[in-house]
Amino acid sequence: MKKKLLVSVLSVSLLACVLAGCGNKKANDQTDTGTANVETEQADQGGQLESGKVSLRVWVEEANIDNLQKMIDSFKQKYAGQADFDITIEVSGDADTRANVLGDIHNAADIFSMPDDQLYSLIAGGALSPVANQDEVKNANLADAVDAASYNGTVYAYPYTADNGYFLYYNKAYFSDSDVQTMDRILEVAAENEKKFSMEFNSGWYLYSFYGNTGLEFGINDDGVTNYCTWNATEGNIKGVDVAQALLDIATHPGFIAQPDASFVEGIQDGTCIAGISGVWNAVAVQEAWGNDYGACKLPTYTCKGQQIQMSSFKGYKMFGVNSYSEHSAWAHKLADWITNEENQILRFQERSQGPANIVAAASDEVGKVPAIAAVIDQSQYGVLQRVGNSYWTACTNFADTIAAGNLDNMPLQDLVDRLVNGITASVVQ
Repeated sequence: MKKKLLVSVLSVSLLACVLAGCGNKKANDQTDTGTANVETEQADQGGQLESGKVSLRVWVEEANIDNLQKMIDSFKQKYAGQADFDITIEVSGDADTRANVLGDIHNAADIFSMPDDQLYSLIAGGALSPVANQDEVKNANLADAVDAASYNGTVYAYPYTADNGYFLYYNKAYFSDSDVQTMDRILEVAAENEKKFSMEFNSGWYLYSFYGNTGLEFGINDDGVTNYCTWNATEGNIKGVDVAQALLDIATHPGFIAQPDASFVEGIQDGTCIAGISGVWNAVAVQEAWGNDYGACKLPTYTCKGQQIQMSSFKGYKMFGVNSYSEHSAWAHKLADWITNEENQILRFQERSQGPANIVAAASDEVGKVPAIAAVIDQSQYGVLQRVGNSYWTACTNFADTIAAGNLDNMPLQDLVDRLVNGITASVVQ
């Protein structure tokens, strides 16, 4: 764990140097490599494809291996006779891609799956070879997905999903369409039936949903390392203490339970949970538990200072990157493009229920009929890309744990949000 954290900190620090220019030749060389020489690198990638033996390694999560193997098989058929392909799939969790690649970049896979929030660190670490067919990828995929895969106008990875966000699951046996529009009514129904509405309250990923549409600000600074945050503001229409009080009201409601994502799945299976906030990764489990009563929609509004505030969200995308040190770079780009094309994004949706980033695939009737994917797409209009510095996560966990416990020490709410913001904006993880 310490090694992974060190790699993350070093890579993000390197990005800060790239963004700031660093004032030395080495930094300037890195910046040139990442931006000014992109066209030259793309020309090399688009050049003559090698014949003979071509060995490539691909990193994906274990659950996606069988699906990916079908794509690789079709790739080999498509380009049969042009090279002797030896393509192997290796298990690597998407959450660990940055650490695994930057920890030993020369021995990392030629192609690797990753979430969009790791993009900048991998660029700064010199690990990503820019997409070979820039215009084709930009035109084929959703604009937000392309933006998530880009830096300074250059696309550095091939998007393949647009569903890495969260939304509301609900059991239609208990809730009407109008019930799930507000947090107040959801909690009321849950309490009336001695059931629970579930949320991983102490995760900064989910906690952001209460702040995104309040006018209070949060984001990462230009240094790529530290955060700015006004969640403790004492002026304005919505103040920091207003949100804190709203969170406290929700956390202490008899219809609410703060628990990890995995416990939400257990709750729907044993019948204790009838609604909750989660993502598409739990769609199969929800459908199996609730059957025809399985419902999903955008996040509800919640009451804050007498107003209804639409809950926001972090939204995310997954993509395949090509290792800058791949021995067979041209073929690596060709394969990455193949496994993220329209046909294979549809195959991934059909077999893995993953929402496509491809424009045509995402607009299909088949995709629109899946409640979870329709919900995450609808919620995306209220979402932002996750771009945060390391200090954010621990500060959010500490704050939300205190709120979830009911603020047992009766700490003044202003002191509580001041401590939250001090933690979020700290230069190092506290």
